[in-house]
Amino acid sequence: MTRIGIQIGKVSEQTGLSIDAIRFYEKQQLLNRPPRTEGGFRLFNSQDIERIQFIQRAQQLGFSLPEIRELLVLQRDDVEACSHVRDLLRAKVATVRNKITELGVLEAQLTKSLRKCERQLKVSGDSHKGCCPVIEGIAHRGSNEN
Repeated sequence: MTRIGIQIGKVSEQTGLSIDAIRFYEKQQLLNRPPRTEGGFRLFNSQDIERIQFIQRAQQLGFSLPEIRELLVLQRDDVEACSHVRDLLRAKVATVRNKITELGVLEAQLTKSLRKCERQLKVSGDSHKGCCPVIEGIAHRGSNEN
């Protein structure tokens, strides 16, 4: 493996990641420790940049750093990984579907609270001086009853 000798600032520019993020990936052992110059500068190669880009794309798909570490091992060991990755993806899809359901419930609660505010303002006008019925509901009954 030939080292091209790309310093971390250039890697940051090429990947769009901050220097701190690249160092963090290294500390999390997602990247191999690159060799250093006599002056202490890290020297990365094109494979390191490809690995960083792999990590970025995996994060965009919602994979956690431990899961990405697992994907990197699967990629490195050149094993039959498809069934394992499929299981990881199934778990991710289930998580996303649960979040969508939770967000739907939250949207309904917020919409109900918004209607309550709009009704109150229609009755009393924008200069209403009392306590907001939504704030009262949150303070006295909890946000689920708005």
